[in-house]
Amino acid sequence: MPSRLLLLTAIVTFSTTAAMAQDAEMGFFITSENPGNGADLGGLEGADAHCTSLAEAAGITGRVWAAYLSSSAEDARDRIGSGPWSNANGVIVADSIETLHGDANTITKETALTETGEVVKGRGDEPNRHDILTGSAPDGTLMGDACADWTSRGEGSAMVGRHDRTGGGDHPTSWNSAHASRGCGLEALRGTGGDGLFYCFAVE
Repeated sequence: MPSRLLLLTAIVTFSTTAAMAQDAEMGFFITSENPGNGADLGGLEGADAHCTSLAEAAGITGRVWAAYLSSSAEDARDRIGSGPWSNANGVIVADSIETLHGDANTITKETALTETGEVVKGRGDEPNRHDILTGSAPDGTLMGDACADWTSRGEGSAMVGRHDRTGGGDHPTSWNSAHASRGCGLEALRGTGGDGLFYCFAVE
């Protein structure tokens, strides 16, 4: 009888642990690298493909990924599903669109990790990479020209957020709408503390 009880307990524990792991599957990350052309991401389609490629390389398959980027055709908030979204460590950063764009999200330097679970360098680090491309206002809708809808690596600009919630600008603590970039090329983006990185969310 005790053996059967122990076996039953082990099965229940395993099932619960497996269910929790599945619930906490990564659904949010910052890209570990730019595709190579600054804010010219190949449009939203190219940005989504970059999210998918990085996630699959990190071992996360079977999920549909979307870049958190606004364009003249689509707002970032309408692209990313309904949540909840967990980082690579299983920490939920937001459980809904409303939470994500409100004061209750938990996006910080410690939680806004890359697809491999690495912390992205921020203010005070070398190099500073805290300017994250979004093209968005605080509510997740388009603000500015988003570097010609993410096809320009020269003239123009895009709104960026700050994953570490610190620095200068109009809204220094905003994760998605801190200030406009100086340009669209990679060097211009790096000039204000960025590296052409962006947020990726699992739509489903």
